[in-house]
Amino acid sequence: MEDNKQSRLTRHVPSTLGRHVARRLVQIGVRDIFGVPGDFNLTLLDHLIAEPGLNFIGCCNELNAGYAADGYARACGVGACVVTFTVGGLSVINAIAGAYSENLPVICIVGGPNSNDYGTNRILHHTVGLPDFSQEMQCFQTVTCYQVVVNNLEDAHEQIDTAISTALKESKPVYISISCNLSAIPHPTFSIEPVPYFLSPKVSNQLALEAAVEATATFLGRAVKPVLVGGPKLRVAKAQKAFVQLADACGYPVAVMPSGKGMVPEHHPQFVGTYWGAISTNFCGEIVESADAYLFAGPIFNDYSTVGYSLLIKKEKAIIVQPNRVTIGNGPSFGWVFMADFFTALAAKIKKNTTALENYNRIYVPPAMPVRNEDHEPIRVNILFKHIQNMLNGEKAVIAETGDSWFNCQKLHLPENCGYEFQMQYGSIGWSVGATLGYAQAAQDKRVIACIGDGSFQVTAQDVSTMIRNGQKSIIFLLNNGGYTIEVEIHDGPYNVIKNWNYTALAEAMKNGEGKCWTCKVRTEEELLEAIETINGDEKDSLCFVEVILHKDDTSKELLEWGSRVASANSRPPNPQ
Repeated sequence: MEDNKQSRLTRHVPSTLGRHVARRLVQIGVRDIFGVPGDFNLTLLDHLIAEPGLNFIGCCNELNAGYAADGYARACGVGACVVTFTVGGLSVINAIAGAYSENLPVICIVGGPNSNDYGTNRILHHTVGLPDFSQEMQCFQTVTCYQVVVNNLEDAHEQIDTAISTALKESKPVYISISCNLSAIPHPTFSIEPVPYFLSPKVSNQLALEAAVEATATFLGRAVKPVLVGGPKLRVAKAQKAFVQLADACGYPVAVMPSGKGMVPEHHPQFVGTYWGAISTNFCGEIVESADAYLFAGPIFNDYSTVGYSLLIKKEKAIIVQPNRVTIGNGPSFGWVFMADFFTALAAKIKKNTTALENYNRIYVPPAMPVRNEDHEPIRVNILFKHIQNMLNGEKAVIAETGDSWFNCQKLHLPENCGYEFQMQYGSIGWSVGATLGYAQAAQDKRVIACIGDGSFQVTAQDVSTMIRNGQKSIIFLLNNGGYTIEVEIHDGPYNVIKNWNYTALAEAMKNGEGKCWTCKVRTEEELLEAIETINGDEKDSLCFVEVILHKDDTSKELLEWGSRVASANSRPPNPQ
């Protein structure tokens, strides 16, 4: 009894702002925070690293720290990064914009100016030379769902808690600026052990839910060969399990949009592949586009996912289910109906219909295996990915960089529990290096396989050193084809050719005699098989960096088709005025 009383007393002993931030991050599930030190965030960093449950991972630059927080949020549910005022904030903002586009809750913390400098006419370093300190926050307003500047202790508790809870509720990044002189100061509003977080669950409007289910069941019940298509917003809606429940109940074929890959279990007996219009996986596109009704779960239809606006999808045949809204054909729309609730209720109401699945099984022919013409011939992309496919299991995760890896990785069949991530909406080249760092740090039970083109790698290469420093055991396949191949297929020019690096030597230089990092160059299938044997054997606990030398014109057929259609969409002449 005395111990409990002492615990309650201790909890209400005033604590510091810095400790409160650290404890809050731990409470929401953040074990690692990525960042770069700068003079405005150093005292805050002291408090973050003093928290036993929190590990600070210093990155080579702020952009990669943001990408790492993005990758961490994909594996863990929430991520965090910490940088310094303006020079750090404006450097990390591109990564935060990417997290916003992918609906990822990332807590972006910036060490701000001394609180005494606000409201004065002083000019500070790390600024553009004006006494207005709001420029950084203004830049973050369009790429975060909430922004707060903490420059007094009275409001700090409320400001920080509101920002963090908003990130979790909205599943978007938030911006928190904390004055550099406040982190170490105790205040009565901060207790040693903050009261744990509680976010009240969102509850669907019951009448709207019932009406949406009734209308959807009637709409689909009239269809002869309906299908289900999973989209990228299944994650933000936390509706993946409910989607599988619906699939089990209805018996329809289950496809996935390219940006939703990894959200739908590909070992499911009704899974038919990726629906991506003209470049869908074999027989999937035909089944979806010939259906007389299709339910899209959390889709994003942009110029990339529609292959230059060329999908053969009719609005009057479609049910669009977004995280909090259901729209049926050209007819009714039901708001405040949450996706998981809707799928669970619909599963109990829907009639089984396996017609389209039976049609798929009739026409399906397994994909052909790429063949070698002769021994020791230069390796081809399709041979490489045949062997990457064989490496996959439930203890792996795939990260696909923007570029031809989008298309090659899309064809990989994911075994049960195999992770998969890429950034299709924002498509920032170089994202995957930081994302691999962050994802691997969060998902310690998985070994990450990252497929990265040489052009993308040159943008963010430095933080391979951070992977080595933190003892990560990811596998990086560096696809060296001498340039920006995805851009070549959209619009070629001399600017798409880059300076070739000795990539394995660069990784060795980062290792510099410390840590576990194994590198090799691969030019043939025989060399690739030897490398994979080493990766899975002697170097299973090392970071493995494999540079694969490819012909500059060796691309997937999907990229060739997609590139020509996107180029056509990009080059449309202006409408007459």
